[in-house]
Amino acid sequence: MRILFLCVANSARSQMAEGLARAILPAEVEVASAGSEPGSLNPLAVDALSEVGLDISGHRSKPLAEVSPETADLIVTLCAEEVCPFVPGPVKRLHWPIADPSAADDIAAFRATRDQIKGRIEVLAKLLDLPEGPQGTEFHASIRVRDLAASTRFYGWLLNTWPKEWTHRYATYLRPDLGLNFVLVVADGKDLHHDTLYHLGMALRDKAAVIEAYHRAVAFGAHVEKPPRTTWKGTPLHELWLTDPDGTLIEVYARLTDAELATMPADQAPEYLVPGTEPTE
Repeated sequence: MRILFLCVANSARSQMAEGLARAILPAEVEVASAGSEPGSLNPLAVDALSEVGLDISGHRSKPLAEVSPETADLIVTLCAEEVCPFVPGPVKRLHWPIADPSAADDIAAFRATRDQIKGRIEVLAKLLDLPEGPQGTEFHASIRVRDLAASTRFYGWLLNTWPKEWTHRYATYLRPDLGLNFVLVVADGKDLHHDTLYHLGMALRDKAAVIEAYHRAVAFGAHVEKPPRTTWKGTPLHELWLTDPDGTLIEVYARLTDAELATMPADQAPEYLVPGTEPTE
């Protein structure tokens, strides 16, 4: 993959982005930078990166033609106040509008710019080899609210629909056109956890898709909170529980067909769907 960072002068932002990207992105990713009106490398950009152990003192400002922009797989522009360089053609583009620290002529401004660019490149590094995820048919989210009636009115207006159902403790909105299942839950001090109402969820087409999502999650390195199983109590579902890097629970689920519902065991014990994932005594 070839990534090109562009700004006007190629003296500060795009130069720091090039240096940071070389350090953060995988070695096989080719990185370059250029400017539409190249000037000269700002020494404060060199100093700001030197503080984090990176040496770009050998860099120089370059015109677009020198870096063959037509061969880039991804072009990232970093202009804020100026008119960014534009490279025609069917290339993937990102725009990071970051103010030019050269205007301040102060190392503190260059440090702030460096840290902003570094944070964005760290996110980019996690996305470059992103594997295919589950193909969801519905996304579920629930939030806690202090005043259920007032919040039900507000979200009824925002989502342009009455809730499908509500009790004294929750209200559920469905928007099939958005693939959205949204729940308001009263924050009344009572314990809520993933076995009652969950924070996030994604519906899949069927049991096989839930099993496939499990294998994808394992290959991806996601934390599996509970392996895929069929549960009967409450709402019967084929379900897989994951947690995101901050510990937020996500339920990946599929509703049972009528034929599957007819096989419910008398004791309603959960059925684990992948051999070897059953809990041990």
